[in-house]
Amino acid sequence: MLLVGNGKVFTRGSEPKMLENGSVAIEGTKVLELGDTQDLRAKYPDAQWMDAQGKLIMPGLINAHDHIYSAFSRGLSIQGYNPHNFLDILDGMWWTIDRHLTLEDTKMSAMATYLDCIRCGVTTVFDHHASYGGIQGSLFAIAEAAKELGMRTCLCYEVSDRDGEEKMQAAVKENADFLAFCQKDETDMVKGMMGMHASFTLSDKTLDLCRENTPAGVGCHIHVAEGMTDVYDSLKKYGKRVIQRLYDHDLLGEKTITGHCIHVNGLEMEILKDTNTMVVHNPESNMGNAVGCPPTLEMMRRGILCGLGTDGYTQDMFESMKVANILHKHNLCDPTVAWGEVPQMLFYGNAEIGARYFSSKLGVLEPGAAADVIVVDYDPLTPLHADNLNGHCLFGMMGHDVSGTIINGQVKMWDKELVGIDQKAIMAKCREQSADLWNRINAGK
Repeated sequence: MLLVGNGKVFTRGSEPKMLENGSVAIEGTKVLELGDTQDLRAKYPDAQWMDAQGKLIMPGLINAHDHIYSAFSRGLSIQGYNPHNFLDILDGMWWTIDRHLTLEDTKMSAMATYLDCIRCGVTTVFDHHASYGGIQGSLFAIAEAAKELGMRTCLCYEVSDRDGEEKMQAAVKENADFLAFCQKDETDMVKGMMGMHASFTLSDKTLDLCRENTPAGVGCHIHVAEGMTDVYDSLKKYGKRVIQRLYDHDLLGEKTITGHCIHVNGLEMEILKDTNTMVVHNPESNMGNAVGCPPTLEMMRRGILCGLGTDGYTQDMFESMKVANILHKHNLCDPTVAWGEVPQMLFYGNAEIGARYFSSKLGVLEPGAAADVIVVDYDPLTPLHADNLNGHCLFGMMGHDVSGTIINGQVKMWDKELVGIDQKAIMAKCREQSADLWNRINAGK
């Protein structure tokens, strides 16, 4: 049993509260009780005491759309790479990387990414994976890394026709095999989805094959209208827009995540709403790829469940929150927007997305919820209370302020020191593995 206390506890949830000198009692993998530090220390004298030293105690963060396979791209220079548009970026950078990824590359990319997550207070990750250099076993390699580091994660493999029929079928099989594995897992720490790249790299035959291999109670995780190429391709080949095409193949619904949704119109938004499909916004990636700003605020106004992801750009959800806030103000030329919507995406939308896959209640500190708890070393220079916490998150906090991370009741970091994790060994292996990958990419092997 753990007792994390002597801090300001922010509960989130439907009735958010702040406990000024609060503590969170953890028993096993769940939150047992919240209360005053002095009272709970007296009530549970044998619990392992974790002193937050006046810092903020909050629910763990969730990243609703990530790309673990992109981890080794940091600093990479690919010979002959000179992109002029989004499709050039996909083919010249990301598809080039994933075509060279081995299972060991994938495993170490996951180790590096999950380490960053722990350091930034991210306790749950929805990942969208691609490694056409090593398909079979790739999701299992990521799941192994998640288990070693104690991360909660939901995985899928990016099915695409871009590398031919044989690899497409292997990708579908990887998803199917992993989904079968997840259905037998009882830890509530690993889940699966049917992953797909984007409409413009998927034939009707492939969409139907994905549907056939997706068991009941599972949805798909797919990029939607991230660039206009996706829209034009769907209109030209199929006479319909992307969301309509996915709907016609029975791929939408409450268990499906549609990433980006930048170039969607009002009719498509209505389909998303009527099917209760999830949408995940990735602001930094959208800006970096110059593909546009999605109508996320309008989608939220229409009642569509929207969450926040990073698309592999970072693991710092506070950073993505800040970028999303200013992106929509800038795009709409309106400084009054996004104040409420962006925190809603991160702290509530992501929790609801998590609830559609994980049995444990995420994103809240209350009895029975998952014991995913973070401690943030933030010393406010202005009054801080439950009603203005989001303002402090936007303008005061960053991922590097997280000093403690507890996942599923296990302490993974405390006072910024990783617990039970050999960071030096992992990072040394990552540097070795990434250098080898870069050599293989530039050698064309």
